[in-house]
Amino acid sequence: MLLRNLHNVRDNELIDIKISGTEIEAILPAGMYMSRGEQLSVNFEDALVFPGLINSHDHIDFNLYPQLGRGDYSSYVEWGTDIHSRCKEAIDKVLNIPKELRIQWGVYKNLLNGITTVVNHGEMVETKNDLIDIYQQCNVLHSARFEKNWRYKLNRPFAKKQPFVLHIGEGRDVPSWEEINDVIKWNIFKRKIYAVHGIAMDTVQARSFDGLIWCPYSNYFLIGKTADIAKLKHSTNILFGTDSTISASWNLWEHIKMARKEKALSNVELFDSLTTAAAKAWNLPMAGLLEEKYNADIVIAKRKKNMRGFEAFYALSPEDILMVLHKGNIRLFDSSLLHQLTSAGINVSAFSKVVLNDSHKHVAGDLPALMKEITSYYHDVVFPVNIAV
Repeated sequence: MLLRNLHNVRDNELIDIKISGTEIEAILPAGMYMSRGEQLSVNFEDALVFPGLINSHDHIDFNLYPQLGRGDYSSYVEWGTDIHSRCKEAIDKVLNIPKELRIQWGVYKNLLNGITTVVNHGEMVETKNDLIDIYQQCNVLHSARFEKNWRYKLNRPFAKKQPFVLHIGEGRDVPSWEEINDVIKWNIFKRKIYAVHGIAMDTVQARSFDGLIWCPYSNYFLIGKTADIAKLKHSTNILFGTDSTISASWNLWEHIKMARKEKALSNVELFDSLTTAAAKAWNLPMAGLLEEKYNADIVIAKRKKNMRGFEAFYALSPEDILMVLHKGNIRLFDSSLLHQLTSAGINVSAFSKVVLNDSHKHVAGDLPALMKEITSYYHDVVFPVNIAV
């Protein structure tokens, strides 16, 4: 497959990308590669290209919840107590949906945003999915206050040699700060730990963690503030996460825009938190970059007028995405590309059509059937896409 006339986000150079199997075979200046017509060639106009994004924090089966809570909580403990007393009916409606269906929707939520790898926080999920990668090669603890026997689990002698991930410091009260010290104190064997949220974290504490996963949308919705990333980035690595829709918008690009307004990370640092920094943290050596021999996890999006490079990237929304490839396979494409693909002999019968803010997207698998089945269990569910008629 040959992808032509793409503006690389990092340097705005106009390039062609040749894909062979699951890998990027070659990246050349646009027009340099002369195809003999033996392979699919897709031509783009005024389009951005960047590596498939890595979402470092989501609860893959929690993405059918509406946002729950009144906001302005002192901590996640207060929030959790409140929603389980006031929102029990809403919670039960979602839990009535079979878990496999909730997981499948969580996969599509990420795919629609241009995410090709998502780190799941929770119990190990098993699902028939080849649309994106669900990363679960980590030791998951919920938090210092909700995970039973977390001290033993963190220090058990035969724990898998994988990083630990837990919610920590998710609040603006003293106990939220103190629990960070508690985890540091009890990390007897100096396990590699990635903290999620860290709103109460200070720079000294941050040095004890291998990374902090920043979820600004969820933080502001629940607590009304977020971590001091401008300071913490000098003490630990910053990754980016969406969290689930129980506390945040489904739309990753709203999260990114919110983060950018903080001016805590530079354009490059924020982009890296979704690509190279995340790939390094989760030991994904062939992800996060557009380079030869790397995985062909690629996102192509329509560029806003008169915008270049990172300015164009940060102006994107899900409806702007033209194509998502995962390991060389097309998983999503915009209707504007349908004629090119069918004319080249691509079988599009395995794709289904949905409408996203008046933009028509074709996604691998039968998403409308999944939506209908979910609705049979939860009649009031609200999806961010509609079934195309």
